Amino acid sequence: MSVAAKAELKGMSDAEVVEAYLTASMIPDPDAAAAYMKPGTVITFTGGREFDHPRGPTGFNARRYRWVKKKMDRFDVCPGADETVVYSIGTLYGEWSDGTPFEGNRYVDRFVVKGGQIVKMDVWNDSAERILVQRGIEA
Repeated sequence: MSVAAKAELKGMSDAEVVEAYLTASMIPDPDAAAAYMKPGTVITFTGGREFDHPRGPTGFNARRYRWVKKKMDRFDVCPGADETVVYSIGTLYGEWSDGTPFEGNRYVDRFVVKGGQIVKMDVWNDSAERILVQRGIEA
């Protein structure tokens, strides 16, 4: 992590670290997003896919969406003895890979933050359900 990124992290709350990570990941700038994560962080993405760098979800999203952004409605912060769990809750909007626009796609991201850095991330959203409906499949 660069000296500038470390200095920035020192003054940030755990929720601000998560928001900065998400903002960088939506550009998408996975290398900037990685500055908010401890090396070796496991990102468990939709469908149980595991990645060790924000480039993983960025690459996956590039196959599913033409573009996608998050409307971050709120952050729920759960402080613990040596870590903080931060939930980002909101909706996704953008375009599917075929150019069809969408909005209102619910998401929940769960982050574990220790020492001002993200050490674990879990991602859930309704995209798979929406794709089923789009294809006329009722499950």
